[in-house]
Order: sequence, then structure tokens, then C-alpha cells
Amino acid sequence: MHPLIEYILFDLDGTLYSARWGLEKAVNHRVNEYLSQRLGLSMEEAGALRRERIRACNYGTTLEWLRAEKGMDRVELEKYFAHIHPEHEAEELSPDPRLRSLLLSLNLPMGILTNSPREHALRILKKLEIEDLFPSIFDIRRNGLKGKPQGDVYRRVLAELGVGAQSCLFVDDVPRYVEGFRAIGGRGICFDEDDSHGDFPPPRIRTLEELRAFLDCPPEKRGLCG
Repeated sequence: MHPLIEYILFDLDGTLYSARWGLEKAVNHRVNEYLSQRLGLSMEEAGALRRERIRACNYGTTLEWLRAEKGMDRVELEKYFAHIHPEHEAEELSPDPRLRSLLLSLNLPMGILTNSPREHALRILKKLEIEDLFPSIFDIRRNGLKGKPQGDVYRRVLAELGVGAQSCLFVDDVPRYVEGFRAIGGRGICFDEDDSHGDFPPPRIRTLEELRAFLDCPPEKRGLCG
């Protein structure tokens, strides 16, 4: 028997706003730019090395790779965050009144789980005019510089919230992050805006509006794990 969903944990980038805005693409460019400068590589070489090491060791974030293999003190850490998340990063993003109305209609407490730093999350939420709807932001610093999809990250967040894995719905646009949450017994749903993950086990949604129907559906018909 499935317990009721008591809490919704959202990813931020590419989930609460469309990837079509290009913000994540810009972050990816700045990450490769930082790596190029620090490691003395071309942008192409930096990007290729980054992808190879993350894939080989299943790192959740570029930061995790850098800290494990290249070393990073506190000063360099803040330099990294400042480079990839400059103050102007959300300037092109526009408020979305429909998103606010939708989130309010879900009538459940909500939080953010992001592999980005808190200042980035606050900029995005403020620009979308929904910052007041998310009293809990679990960013990369709050999670001890560990990120999704590590199981202990999800467990720590759930413990702090006082919510069981089966009572929490996690929504993310990255399949392996959803898979990581499901692996600890949680309920994960993949936000697949462009229907590009058709081979990923359901449930999947293409719009956040689908969450309303999903939550209204009997648990046994949602395709949830457990």
C-alpha cells in the first residue's frame, strides 16, 4: 500500500523553468571556461575531460570531480562558484505567473534540491517570483558539497525534512538523479520537456501542469516505485 505524498522536492534548473531559456547551456559554457583557465586546456579539451571523468567515476557534479582529483580549497571553491554563477546570470529569465498558480494549486509543502549554490537558487526563484513558496533550499553547500545522485544526499534531505522517502515526490529533469532517488525507495518523476527520455521508466511528465493529474491519480496507477 502506498502512503500519501506529503512533500514535493523539486530540482531547479531545467525543471522549474524551461531549458529553452538557455541558462543551463550558459552555465555549462562557463564551467568549461573555468576548467580551461585552471587546467591550461582548450575549451574543447576541458569539456571532453570533464565528461570522461564524470562518466568514468560516476561523479554527480563537476565540483565533485575537481575536489576528488584536482584539489580545491575554500578560496578556489568560491572562485569557481562566482565564475559559473555570476550575478547577472538570470537577467534574461522572466516571471511566470502560471507557474506560481500551479505550484500553489498543488497544496503541498515544497522544497528545492539543487547541485548549485544557494545564491544561484535564490536568483532564479526571485526572478520567477516564487521564492516565498520554497522555504527550504537544499543546495550544494548545505549538502556538504555533495550532490545528486548520491544516496546519502537524498537521505540527509529527507531526514532534515522529517519526511519518509515513500511520502516524498522528487521531480527532476535528469534521469540519473531521479533514478538515484528511486534507488533509496523514494518516489521520483522525470520531467521530460522534449520527450527525449522515452526509454526511462515511468512516470514521466512533459509539463509541470501534469503534476496535478498525477497527484489526483490513485497511487496504484501512478507507476511509482515501492
